[in-house]
Amino acid sequence: MGLSKGDEKRRDTASILAWLLPGALVVVAGLLLFTGESGREWLRFERGAIASGEIWRLLTGHLVHLGVSHYVLNAAGLVLVWFLVGREFARSHWLWIMAGSVAAIDLGLWILSPELQWYVGLSGLLHGMLAAGIVAGWPERRAEALILSVVVAGKLAFEQRVGPLPGSESTSGGAVIVDAHLYGVIGAVLVAAMIIRVRRQAPI
Repeated sequence: MGLSKGDEKRRDTASILAWLLPGALVVVAGLLLFTGESGREWLRFERGAIASGEIWRLLTGHLVHLGVSHYVLNAAGLVLVWFLVGREFARSHWLWIMAGSVAAIDLGLWILSPELQWYVGLSGLLHGMLAAGIVAGWPERRAEALILSVVVAGKLAFEQRVGPLPGSESTSGGAVIVDAHLYGVIGAVLVAAMIIRVRRQAPI
């Protein structure tokens, strides 16, 4: 984690190359802001449109935002998450983790949240990435991993029982879909656990 020294096999998060993946996400999401309201409506996760065959929305819905404040919050969150846990996995593994998180969010919203008509933003994926990085610290019983586990679990439990954290909706400029956070964590953790198991079984 960003809070620990790690080992020689983990990437140095201070290097420019190590930040290529989160940097690309920040840039793409930022560029999509310029598409305005029409672009957001064409790219967002929208139940009716997806049912009509517009399957690109299953991916692009996570890259568009409600507005500048929503984007800035998610971009800052991504930078923080990557600083904390970015070196826990190779970039190829992170791509699998992110794919698992996005797929879980899409499936969860589609099947388990049928009342939801549309969704935008990176927050579900960010929760998933953070949780995956935390899980990577469990085998070594790192203190910061255990502490962050309690914090994330507590946040998810609060959101499921009470709703969005106070002030989060006014700050982001719209409704916060807390179910996306939960689904994103489930998908990312499942993939991360499989990667960790394979990695531990691989010959040194």
